[in-house]
Amino acid sequence: MDTSAIFAVLDREDQNHALATSRLMYLISRDAVLITSNYVVVETCALLQRRLGTKVLSTFRDEVLPSLMVQWVSQLQHEIAFASLLASGRRKLSLVDCVSFRVMRDLEVRVAFAFDGHFDEEGFDCGIPSATAR
Repeated sequence: MDTSAIFAVLDREDQNHALATSRLMYLISRDAVLITSNYVVVETCALLQRRLGTKVLSTFRDEVLPSLMVQWVSQLQHEIAFASLLASGRRKLSLVDCVSFRVMRDLEVRVAFAFDGHFDEEGFDCGIPSATAR
């Protein structure tokens, strides 16, 4: 689960809010495992605090975060992702996204709950996953 999806769920004004909310309800109803990384948690906190305030940040901590399996990024994953970012030469690709790609590949996750086109570009399925998808 990427920052773009988490933000869309929590911001009623986000253009993807309705879709994000319905996808989240679908995933929850199927007991899907929702995985994110500690880097996404940090990025999400910064974005929520800056754009929506600490009340929404509390909602994220109390209502959303407990339903996520947070994968802590290893030093090796960080280094590989950083090297990948530098090798890409792209200004609009973030280290957090590169870390997400690395973590997903390491966990053999093929489906991303994201509204960030970089996940599609990297070959991940951003559609609604089945209950058995990881």
